[in-house]
Amino acid sequence: MKKNPDYFLLGIVGFSIFFGILFLSCLSSYESLQRWGNTNYYLFHQLALAVVAVVLGFVAYKTPLDFFKKTAPILVILNLIALFFVFLPGIGTKIWGASRWVSIGGHGFQPSEFLKITSILYLSAWIASKLSEANVSGWKLSIKKNYHDALFILLPFLIFLGLISVALILQKDATTLGIITVTLLAVYFSSKTPLWHAVLIIILGVAALCFMIKIEPYRLDRLMTFLNPEEDPMGRSYHLKQSLISVGSGGIIGKGLGMSNQKFGFLPTAISDAVFSVIGEELGMVGGFGIVALFGLFFWRGLHIAKKSTDKFAKLTATGISFWIVFQAFINIASAIGMFLFVGIPLPFFSYGGSHLVAEIIAVGILLNISKNG
Repeated sequence: MKKNPDYFLLGIVGFSIFFGILFLSCLSSYESLQRWGNTNYYLFHQLALAVVAVVLGFVAYKTPLDFFKKTAPILVILNLIALFFVFLPGIGTKIWGASRWVSIGGHGFQPSEFLKITSILYLSAWIASKLSEANVSGWKLSIKKNYHDALFILLPFLIFLGLISVALILQKDATTLGIITVTLLAVYFSSKTPLWHAVLIIILGVAALCFMIKIEPYRLDRLMTFLNPEEDPMGRSYHLKQSLISVGSGGIIGKGLGMSNQKFGFLPTAISDAVFSVIGEELGMVGGFGIVALFGLFFWRGLHIAKKSTDKFAKLTATGISFWIVFQAFINIASAIGMFLFVGIPLPFFSYGGSHLVAEIIAVGILLNISKNG
């Protein structure tokens, strides 16, 4: 029997979106005025996108879970095709030297943001079907290295990861690739796949990382900046330096909402990648811990939904969505305070940007869908 959705999770997400838009109204006015001559451009744009996201999230909530399971291969194929549209003249848009956006009718979106959810749906559906076949045939996944493991589980998973990797490396979007890879690994291993798979995948991952650093030297520069942020404070370390100044100047309780100094041209990408830095400046350590607590509660409720679900596809999907959103938040926050490489990813529900917000709210709609179906 259907149950009520997880209202606790809905409240967490609703509060996050509300606070994110409220915070953006204070944060974006200077940059909006400088670029568009209107202090409210980014705010109104984000509000419109939030409405679209909520509508699509509600559709995802009302859609039968079997539909997502059956159409997952189609969705991920369409998404992979869209990833290569970014290279087509007249459709693809290059910003800051990276081809990651598709523009149709004057409206742009990032296909890689939607790949986060479509890849979770596909892998969950695929593993669920394999587990179902194993139960029917009497074959059980084990920690032993055997022919069945390698041919029917590991190899297809590596091929799928390889396709995603090629598309995102060509876009020079290693950060999104890292988030998707780690999320899919979480889904893969939560299905109790053999332990030796983990060892092999980690070895392959380290080798791939070394290769990516070799072909793109700027990735090594980011690593050097993380290890020694004082080396070039006005050059490659500038972003991290300004972020640390922003967070550190907030103290315990912050300067007050809207009172940030760093947002006035000092902190690059303040409304998107560095939004947590300004939260730390305006709301202090208390506000920062509050944001961390929100994502901690989100993870708790997400795993609770996964644990209660009796359907393997729903269980794996809930695990993947929960891990993806919280892991991305962790990377964003950790990079803002110098605990991780400074990478350009949005803070879920808070950062300015339409593609990531729409993808996240659709994912939340699916998660609430799973919670009501048990």
